Amino acid sequence: MTTSSETRDLVVVTGASTGMGAATARELAHRGFHVLAGVRRDSDGAALRSAHIEPVILDITDPDHVAALAARVTRDPRPLRALVNNAGVAGAGPIEATPLSAWRHIFEVNLFGHVAVTQALLPALVRSKGRVVNISSLNGKVSMAGYGPYAASKFALEAMSDALRNELAPHGVRVVVVEPGGVRTEMSRTGLTALSRLDAAMTPELNARYGDLMSAIPSHVAAFTKAGVTAEVAAKKIARAVTDGRPRTRYVIGATAAFLIRASRVLPDRVFDRMTTSDLRKHYPAGARGRTTAAHTG
Repeated sequence: MTTSSETRDLVVVTGASTGMGAATARELAHRGFHVLAGVRRDSDGAALRSAHIEPVILDITDPDHVAALAARVTRDPRPLRALVNNAGVAGAGPIEATPLSAWRHIFEVNLFGHVAVTQALLPALVRSKGRVVNISSLNGKVSMAGYGPYAASKFALEAMSDALRNELAPHGVRVVVVEPGGVRTEMSRTGLTALSRLDAAMTPELNARYGDLMSAIPSHVAAFTKAGVTAEVAAKKIARAVTDGRPRTRYVIGATAAFLIRASRVLPDRVFDRMTTSDLRKHYPAGARGRTTAAHTG
């Protein structure tokens, strides 16, 4: 692929301020693309900007931002090779205790924002016969106690991707899903900040029901993240989803994610539930481990 700015194909990467998105923008620029990198703040863009990375202010839930991105792509003569829908928010907490406002925020970012950007850029992608790469998660295939709202949004993204793949196949546009497991980024820390606010707002009744689970989640997330891959390793797999001549419909990132996704397919539901609950229970307060068996293994 040529390397001059004027001849590089375009790729849009949303959620590129930090972490996996920023690493993906850099990896794709290294591989010969001109990257339009969606960032939330000018300072994030300044840190990312290079000869072949062009930051654009982008909140995917803001219609004006999405329209401006589409206009930027339309006026560029270069073909749009791919849209990488990477923006996302983490969220954890029991379903009963998570307010609907938090549910709506998670879905606005993790699903509806991606739909909005995809709709806006599909005319350009159809013209170029490009591809849509949706960054899902292990939790788009596996849901467990304490992660319901986030997992629900990622399951929905996977369903949307499957439908979109079939709708766009006759028009030469490929749709690919990437399913990371643990990735060592700041996203998990952001999710735990929201968890702390949720914990502080819980009623005594909810705390009695879910307090042990709430106490376990930060340690569980930390252990899972520590065992995960770096953002740079994840970015290389995402770049494959963009560049492979015959891309898979799905790419899994990380051995743990691959194991859990396969186990969820082959094990009976209750066996898989016991396995994931047992792993989570390791992080419960010591005195709670015995009394949570009935409550969480059904």
